[in-house]
Amino acid sequence: MPALAQQRTARVALTDGFDFPVGKPDGNGYYKARGLRLRPPVHFGEDWNGRGGGNTDLGDPVYSIGDGVVTWSYDVRVGWGNVVIIRYAYREPSTGQVKFCDALYGHLNERMVRVGQIVKRGQQVGTIGSNRGMYAAHLHFEIRHDLTVGMHRESVPRDMTHWADPTEFIKRYRRLNRDWGKASMPLGTYKEYKGFKGL
Repeated sequence: MPALAQQRTARVALTDGFDFPVGKPDGNGYYKARGLRLRPPVHFGEDWNGRGGGNTDLGDPVYSIGDGVVTWSYDVRVGWGNVVIIRYAYREPSTGQVKFCDALYGHLNERMVRVGQIVKRGQQVGTIGSNRGMYAAHLHFEIRHDLTVGMHRESVPRDMTHWADPTEFIKRYRRLNRDWGKASMPLGTYKEYKGFKGL
């Protein structure tokens, strides 16, 4: 993988809203065990667990929260396991401006999508995992406004310019007007990350 993938764009449809990544569409049967915390001890996203506890949710489906493009799908190993990142385009209702965000789906048992694949809202993209038994099974889930983060979470300031509270973001943009236009989505925005194995 080059130091910085070649900058390119893709014409993509805007999503008409966002759902929760488990128990679609509303997170039924799951709970947020840990939330976003940008001050020490830092936690960059949310951990979602099945209500049965322990590993009862191991292998449960994980869904794309919206219509988007897969920009990362690798077995990162180390503390991550299988990771999928999907980029979404949406229109901010208050300004009419097209915006982009990345969602990271971490510790997956199985990845079901590949880089460059277009996915639909509610499409299964993987299954809940435990990173080979390192953790009790859960989904680690992040949403970023900053499209350069990739796997380098310490590379940008810990503030809401770069990060989003996933639950609050989903609630805010749950239902958006269907937009038949397309957006020019930037791709190839991540720096090299050496600790992974490809598809």
